[in-house]
Amino acid sequence: MQDFQQYGAWRAAVAEALEGYGAALREAALLDGAGEQQLARALARLRDDRLSVAFVAEFSRGKTELINAIFFADYGQRILPSSAGRTTMCPTELLYDAARPPCIRLLPIETRASNLSTSDYRMNGGENSGDDSASWTVLPLDLDAPERMSEAFRQVSQTRRVAADEAQHYGLWNPEDPDSATSLAPDGTVEIPQWRHAIINLPHPLLKQGLVILDTPGLNAIGTEPELTLKLIPNAHAVLFILAAETGVTKSDIEVWRTHIGAGPGRMAVLNKIDAMWDELRSPQENDAEIARQQQDVAQLLGLDSARVYPVSAQKALVGKINGDMALFEKSRLGQLEAALFHDLIPARRAIIERQLRADLDLLAGGQQVLATARMRDLAEQQQELKSLRGKNQGVIAHMARRVELEKKEFDASLFKLQGTRAVFARLSTELYSTLGMDTVQEHTDAVRAAMQAARFATGMRAPVRSYFETMRAKLDASAGKVAEISVMMDSMVRKFSAEHGLSLSSPMALSLERYRRELDEVEALFLKQFGTATLLMTSRSTLLERFFDSIASRVRHCFREANLEAETWLKVIMAPLETAIRQHRGQLRHRQVSIQRIHDATDSLEQKIAAFESTQQALEATRAQLAQAAARVVAAMEAA
Repeated sequence: MQDFQQYGAWRAAVAEALEGYGAALREAALLDGAGEQQLARALARLRDDRLSVAFVAEFSRGKTELINAIFFADYGQRILPSSAGRTTMCPTELLYDAARPPCIRLLPIETRASNLSTSDYRMNGGENSGDDSASWTVLPLDLDAPERMSEAFRQVSQTRRVAADEAQHYGLWNPEDPDSATSLAPDGTVEIPQWRHAIINLPHPLLKQGLVILDTPGLNAIGTEPELTLKLIPNAHAVLFILAAETGVTKSDIEVWRTHIGAGPGRMAVLNKIDAMWDELRSPQENDAEIARQQQDVAQLLGLDSARVYPVSAQKALVGKINGDMALFEKSRLGQLEAALFHDLIPARRAIIERQLRADLDLLAGGQQVLATARMRDLAEQQQELKSLRGKNQGVIAHMARRVELEKKEFDASLFKLQGTRAVFARLSTELYSTLGMDTVQEHTDAVRAAMQAARFATGMRAPVRSYFETMRAKLDASAGKVAEISVMMDSMVRKFSAEHGLSLSSPMALSLERYRRELDEVEALFLKQFGTATLLMTSRSTLLERFFDSIASRVRHCFREANLEAETWLKVIMAPLETAIRQHRGQLRHRQVSIQRIHDATDSLEQKIAAFESTQQALEATRAQLAQAAARVVAAMEAA
């Protein structure tokens, strides 16, 4: 836990140093539009960074008790409902959003009848705006009354009985599944969850630092709620797969592991309820040996290193923490799991953030260097120009004034020529917006949904979905082509303008849409994994496939929405370095003109002007040194232990 708090403190310290660097750049007027965007992006990485930990298990594996033991023992009682049988009936996220009061937000199960995914309801329900729509039920949390909090949390385990056809309409009951027959009551009703999704907003110290806990239901819900399969579990930084020592690895456990998790970074197995193996007729050594054998068997069945399987007793750990019984807590072995979880998770996450921040800092420093170098060169040229006037008569000074006036006119004429290039830029920008447009994404989504509904069998529904991915990839590829066209045009324009006026301009800011293409590939891979040819033979799978496509469409819309925002930002700032250089050069020409004219009119002393330029140069050098120190403070904050 201390590791996580230290990580939060590290993020705060780096953000403070980065804000100081940005303020210094602004004060020195060495931060253009592109730099502002880079600074905002870097600060957002630190401010919005969240670490998500998903707990996945079949029913009755002690998953919720494990969450209580790791995170909520300080409340002195169970906060999340934990008892025999099924306690988590819907996916439940625990997080902290300072814009909201402590509360539980519940999405009714009836929303499964719509074409909207959970993510869509989160956005439409004001997840980012703080305004709840009628779709969500909101229950306030009384932080001063743990008993009432616990009672409110029991909502996530609420169920209700509905007619079988209604449950089938929601994709929660399958008449062709042999297991479904046992869930059908004599009156023809089926028990289903009351809620589709729960979000608990709680000001817990770790949640306030950016931790997000995902408590998932069992196999059936994981398979029927696509949001878990497509987004929440794959995107989790750590996934704890919980097994029960008394049952070992069951067939359903293996199915959950292979279909939804699998070995990889941040993935670990927890062998819970080892207290069932504490045989008082055996020695502690014999009990430990039996637990070790079970640990090895689990590792072999899941294809994991045995060191990634953690035997624990969540219930005994919780009792030990609440009662201050450290011997019982040590015996529960939860400490080893907690250490591994945060020792693995935090350094890896910090390394990713640090690498991204270094790239952001390099871009900021590079932009500052270009602006400062151009300003220093202009000062040196003006100073040299004035020095060349020493001992010259009024005629020479007048001639130089005319030459500067001519330079100014030529510069203004070249700016007029740029208008043609700007027109081409505007046309290409419009074409880029068109290929990335959200309207066409929605049109393709609607067309695929219609094709799926027209298909007679579930196997015929897969082709439109695959075609959908191909179409979306083609749109991204076409957009990438437009980006490349704009980049080449801008690079050529910058090079030509720099050569004509002796300016030193950096290449335009680059944009890559590759990460959005990779995201599409990842979503398609999850789709194919979930709906291979064999799994689509049953016509009853069609309802689930339709639900799955709703979540696919939501992910694709989000992907294109983010690509649109990034492209829009890029188009706004790609001109920034050139426009800054134009303003700076125009100001320099105007200043030269005024300085020479004043010397010509004997208003100012030539030597005074030369001295003033020398003073300005020294001040700029001092500013560059101060900025270097500010940047060094950011690096030092990043490298601090």
